Amino acid sequence: MKKIIYILIGFLVIALNKPVLAKTGLPGLVRSGQYSKGTLHSIIQPDSIQQSLDSIYNVGTYPLYTPDLASGEGREIIQGYCNLCHSVTYITMQPPLPAATWEDAVYKMINTYSALIPEDETKQIIAYLQAHYTPETRRQ
Repeated sequence: MKKIIYILIGFLVIALNKPVLAKTGLPGLVRSGQYSKGTLHSIIQPDSIQQSLDSIYNVGTYPLYTPDLASGEGREIIQGYCNLCHSVTYITMQPPLPAATWEDAVYKMINTYSALIPEDETKQIIAYLQAHYTPETRRQ
């Protein structure tokens, strides 16, 4: 019985507060979906968007953040196999890793992620990574 009374009181409170909430103007609200310029509390509100009648937009050229792989034997093999699943940025963004870590990473790609790389090309990929991206060989 108490549960029903609490539910009825809840509905009564909601019904009585609805007109009060509707009458209080929210600061910055011009109309639904549009906000005035300036700040509403601490958040900067955008100005109204003016749509153009044509559909031509110019955003300029997009920057390319992928640094080139170091030149050397095996670079084309890496670009061929590694780019199938991920960007070569994953190689260049790594800190200089020990030779054994690069070997483990390549075999992880083959054994865990099922990269289809033949054994002779796997050895060339490992040799390339060890020749260019270890603490001893990495050029900044």
